[in-house]
Amino acid sequence: MFEQFDLDNELLGGVENAGFKKPTSIQQLVLPEAMAGKDVLASAPTGTGKTAAFILPAAQHLLDYPRTKPGFPRVLILSPTRELALQIHEQTEKLTSLTKIKSGVITGGVNYGSHKDILTATTDMLIATPGRLMEYIENEQFDAREIEILILDEADRMLDMGFAETINRIVAEARWRKQTMLFSATLEGSSVIRFAKEVLTEPVYLESDPSRKEKAKIHQWLHLADNFEHKFQLLANILKQEEVKKAVVFANKRETVQYLSGKLYGEELPCAWLEGKMPQDKRNSSVERLKDEKVNILVATDVAARGLDIDDISHVINFDMPRKADIYLHRIGRTGRAGNKGTAISLVEAHDMPVIGKIERYLQERLPRRIIEELRPKNKEAKVGLKKPKVKKTTAQKKAKAKKQAKRNKKK
Repeated sequence: MFEQFDLDNELLGGVENAGFKKPTSIQQLVLPEAMAGKDVLASAPTGTGKTAAFILPAAQHLLDYPRTKPGFPRVLILSPTRELALQIHEQTEKLTSLTKIKSGVITGGVNYGSHKDILTATTDMLIATPGRLMEYIENEQFDAREIEILILDEADRMLDMGFAETINRIVAEARWRKQTMLFSATLEGSSVIRFAKEVLTEPVYLESDPSRKEKAKIHQWLHLADNFEHKFQLLANILKQEEVKKAVVFANKRETVQYLSGKLYGEELPCAWLEGKMPQDKRNSSVERLKDEKVNILVATDVAARGLDIDDISHVINFDMPRKADIYLHRIGRTGRAGNKGTAISLVEAHDMPVIGKIERYLQERLPRRIIEELRPKNKEAKVGLKKPKVKKTTAQKKAKAKKQAKRNKKK
């Protein structure tokens, strides 16, 4: 129960209002360490409750040490995308609804004037994307010297997006902070670890282990496709199935997203779509249409692979395979959230098979191959992908087999 963490009653009330019953594994790991004021390096996949894991200790700090004079934010949360920043802000508002803590959000893609209140009135917690915040720092409209707690959410994604230099500059501006927390969905690769060493002081390393329990919530398989047109037929067939309540379809290019959304309408499958160059109001509108169930399909590029926080997505479909295994993991993390089961289906052409190999090694399991009878693949390459790879026997296995055979021969 959340009572074990010495949170004020106002925050416990906020937790209840947000609908949280008991702490998740990452919350149980992070809350005691963060509330003790330690720097934190945490690895937790999306959908495991990590947002509350950093909001609650930061909010408790603000309640324990009340502000003595008006000024700039004392807690800064950096987020890779606008969508994620808005969702963190929404959760912050819920969790702090019974307190006097004021929070705000600053992102790119919106009018500069809309941030005037946050930059001039007193704000306690600020959620921001790095690029736009850096602009305000450079123009001397924002002062980072009052930041006491700095939180970097989805740090791996921010580094992937090329924000390393910007974040380093913001970190330097906030050098008087008392505590830093860095969250990453994966610590694969040295860049996050190297970055963490630069910004954290004697951190505690915490890893939420989703492996069996979390992965078991998401049923994964793939369908082999002969070509693009065959792949679209598979997609339309899957989306028309009754069990598909709410689906996110991922494509790699914005042109593919636009093409698919138009073609799905032709199949009487209305959908919303989301891609990086859309204005912010249209992006928000697409997400809201899915949330409000005006449509039950969202077609998106990887801009939505992180930060799309909708609890009841039943299916994730990879129309295009991602180029990296960890991006696959982020995509499928859109389903199987908040204790629900989910399904992740990949549509795979022959040229995708090397990526499938990487993903299977990353997951340490083989993705089952399934066939829709009326849409059976015809190409030789696709049929080869259906076969289980032959595994070469080790010398020990060969010897064991020979012993068994010798025993059988004796009995004869």
